[in-house]
Amino acid sequence: MLPGMNCANKSGKLSGGRYEEEKNVNQREKKKRTVKAETVAKTVPTAKEIKTEKTVSAVKEKKAVKPDTQGIFDNRMARKIDELRWLYMELYGNGSMFAELCGQLQAFYQERTDTLKNLDLKREADPNWYKKNDMLGMMFYIDNFAGNMKGVESKIDYLEKNNVNYIHLMPFLDTPEGRSDGGYAVADFRKVQEKLGTMEDLEELTGACHEKGISVCMDFVMNHTSEDHEWAKKARQGDGEYMSRYFFYDNPYIPSLYEKTVPQVFPTTAPGNFTWLPEIGHYVMTTFYPYQWDLNYRNPRVFNEMMYNFLFLANKGIDIIRIDAVPYIWKELNTPCRNLPQVHTIVRMMRLISEIVCPGILLLGEVVMEPEKVVPYFGTVEKPECHMLYNVTTMATTWHTVATRDVRLLKKQLDIVNSLPKDYVFLNYLRCHDDIGWGLDYATLSQEGIEERSHKKYLNDYFQGFAGESNSRGVLYNEDPVTGDARFCGTTASMCGIEKAGFEKNKEAMKKAIQMDVMLHAYMFMQSGIPVIYSGDEIGQVNDYSYKLDPHKAPDSRYIHRGVMNWELAAKSDNPRTVEGQLNRRLNQLEKIRKNEKAFMTNADTWTVETWDNSILCIGRYFEGEKIYGLFNFSEYDKTAWINERDGLYKDLITGQEMEAAGVNVPAYGFFWLKKK
Repeated sequence: MLPGMNCANKSGKLSGGRYEEEKNVNQREKKKRTVKAETVAKTVPTAKEIKTEKTVSAVKEKKAVKPDTQGIFDNRMARKIDELRWLYMELYGNGSMFAELCGQLQAFYQERTDTLKNLDLKREADPNWYKKNDMLGMMFYIDNFAGNMKGVESKIDYLEKNNVNYIHLMPFLDTPEGRSDGGYAVADFRKVQEKLGTMEDLEELTGACHEKGISVCMDFVMNHTSEDHEWAKKARQGDGEYMSRYFFYDNPYIPSLYEKTVPQVFPTTAPGNFTWLPEIGHYVMTTFYPYQWDLNYRNPRVFNEMMYNFLFLANKGIDIIRIDAVPYIWKELNTPCRNLPQVHTIVRMMRLISEIVCPGILLLGEVVMEPEKVVPYFGTVEKPECHMLYNVTTMATTWHTVATRDVRLLKKQLDIVNSLPKDYVFLNYLRCHDDIGWGLDYATLSQEGIEERSHKKYLNDYFQGFAGESNSRGVLYNEDPVTGDARFCGTTASMCGIEKAGFEKNKEAMKKAIQMDVMLHAYMFMQSGIPVIYSGDEIGQVNDYSYKLDPHKAPDSRYIHRGVMNWELAAKSDNPRTVEGQLNRRLNQLEKIRKNEKAFMTNADTWTVETWDNSILCIGRYFEGEKIYGLFNFSEYDKTAWINERDGLYKDLITGQEMEAAGVNVPAYGFFWLKKK
């Protein structure tokens, strides 16, 4: 019986779930982990010798494999196989499953097109290709942005016009309508949602993007499947093999033990971590929503098959794999089931697998947690895991700064990020598809007399437009009436006041709102890492309240900032007399400056400077003899940055104005990019 799966006997019939059996299974698991790597057979079978649940599909019109490509694969495998074998055996102790995995790695490599193999070689020769100062990302839902994948392909010129060379296609794999969680409840990892297109359309889109130097990112949901996935359907029928791929229990005892230590993700909308299935008389683990069943990675079959899905998608031309909900992947009793050591083993194996088969791709980890829990997902310089991580805490702290006009917490957060190795690359953003959770550093804020619960309420009130002379508009998400806790949803433009100013037809307020919006982007571009904007932010698109009219979307307020791209507004971006034109023109200027200045390289030296005014943030950047200071005023009043850089004249890259970097007057919501002459 597989670890933790006390639900089915060999015949597939349901059996009892007792704590003692769970305990015994865990003991057997520990014994397995003592197996030494040397005991594993070193013979790697061919793809023909391997029979898996899903065979590798053939690529249409595949070009003949060049004679030397097998040698390239063998060399990569030789460099990585020892560590991969050791990690796999330490986790699973199953030599036959490891041999199957190796055989499939070779098969997926052979399936990879010559175009992608050449791209792999190019990126291997330049491993810092994604760390350059020209990287700019945009994320969007395919249907909202352009209807379907062919529509996205038709908008490549628009992406180029906005300096975008990295697009994140929000979840597009097959998912049941009404139970999709925005696409994160995947029913089939090898099928595109019919309304969006086909796998062939995906290949055409990635190919067209590659021709224009645009990288493509997608979400890979590893923690769970939809209850409509074929594995879940068979498990619901009582098939023991497929039940073992999830966490099933026939009585509440073990689920109750998990509940003692595992926090709830959505305590109001989806309380608890298990769902009762009366038709089979079992509980199943559902960390997120009842229709999303957690996968059991203690079962090596789960790991292997998910890696095959990962490689299948990589072979469709995907450049960046965003690993969804990474910290949750491994489950153990008497733990929070978050950030366990085995998670890092899995991610490291995934990194090794990608370096063997498709080294041109990047792993992006979604770790929505405080910095000390985020950083370990980079791994180490010697044994890296994710190539990139989201700068989640900095994003939330940015909006805290907007609401308080106080940069001190943000400065501390940036100092933490800037102290990390330069190989660690963060994705920086102001908004994304998700809500804003106020996971701030309350230990530091408490020293200023700020209490967590009351401060979260203030932030939510502020961004709804109810407090602090706010011009923001938006709605709450997942509000808990007992604790008063809630998260916030809204577009960047609406949070900056563009929506309110437009509704009131207040030109002066609109000018201030646009200025705040541009300042925040300028600040984001100055951070260490890669900037990513959400589609529509480039033209100041505001909240879309029509989601409330859709019964499938109405319960999820996050759809307020996932509105359909307004192409009529986008057409106005060339007109400087429009809001869209004013905003787009200024953002375009910033993006081009960033692309042309070496100091914006991802691995530049980056630090903060004391300004002696709590409303002004100063960020310094240095690379190969070039130095730039960014000054950002988070208040609605003119302020003075009391910096004192007496090393000659600086030039503002925005206006061309020359000045000393000392006692700089910064207008309300204004900013400077000062370059040393």
